[in-house]
Amino acid sequence: MRTAGALAVGLVVTAVFQVGCGSDQVETRNTEQIYAEEGVPVRVATVELTEFRTEFTYTATLTGIRESSAYAAIADRVAAIHVKVGDRVAKDDVIISFPTDNPAAQYYQAKVSFENARTSHERIENLYASGGVSRQALDNSQAAREVAEANWDAVRQAVEVKAPIDGVVTKIDVQESDNVEEDVELFTIARLDTMKARVWVAEKDVAEFIEGLPATARWNDRVLAGRVTQVDMSINRDRQAFGVVIAFDNPGIIAMSGITVDLTIATYSNPHCVVIDRKNIQNEDGRSVVYVAADGAAMKRRVSTGRTQGARVEVRDGLVPGELLIVEGQMLLEDGAKVKIITAPPPPGA
Repeated sequence: MRTAGALAVGLVVTAVFQVGCGSDQVETRNTEQIYAEEGVPVRVATVELTEFRTEFTYTATLTGIRESSAYAAIADRVAAIHVKVGDRVAKDDVIISFPTDNPAAQYYQAKVSFENARTSHERIENLYASGGVSRQALDNSQAAREVAEANWDAVRQAVEVKAPIDGVVTKIDVQESDNVEEDVELFTIARLDTMKARVWVAEKDVAEFIEGLPATARWNDRVLAGRVTQVDMSINRDRQAFGVVIAFDNPGIIAMSGITVDLTIATYSNPHCVVIDRKNIQNEDGRSVVYVAADGAAMKRRVSTGRTQGARVEVRDGLVPGELLIVEGQMLLEDGAKVKIITAPPPPGA
């Protein structure tokens, strides 16, 4: 049995040897030999000019460029609401009224006190004009009148709550006959023709931001165009970031106060430049190099790079539109190596 097994193995070995030495010999080549004879297989992309932008994206809340709320100065029942949400109002228009007979307001007492002080001051002025009283008496009368008028104004503002700014009534938090407590929010007025948002920028990025940078805000299918209007020069201690304010045109009031938008700020733009993927750039002794394919060979090319955005890199010098940039297989190359393009780039304009 041992003799038969050894013989069988010997026959197999002899057969393999004979095949290898016969006319049908199979030549074995290693990878280096294949690359040297046929070229290193690579994929290429045509170098083209395109736009390069660096952008920062945030989620932010839009509010009116000016926005102000009014609060109840006294606890009482809402007597009347003179506007509705969406109405345009002017500063000092009366928006909400409270009863004038509220003891806490002392409406009539303040009114009578002011009227008396005004009448008294007018009498003192006449006396002073005729030399009947001193200048000190006139000054005291004037002061008393001003104090009474200030008290009367405060009482009226508590009873007749006015619009703090020009704008649109964006919300009313109470209804007629509601009993409200002091300091309860009553309504909000905003200027909505222009909206604003504040975003928080990390310390490492704030140098990229200057006033005037373009921005867009997207909400559902609507897009608002805007500009950076303010870049804080001191860091917010709580957020450990710098505040940046952006203003947006809001024609036709298409966006409402309080909505959440996807906000993009473009910090840099080069409309005509070469842009390549970061993975196609190699570092050699602190220099950035790429490989291009020309006449069946790889050519090492030093490039000067600019800004980056994600995986994309702006190339400022070293590549010319129309050249074939090697985008796969470059790690196997050296300058002058033979290459075999396995995927041809599409023709220009295709």
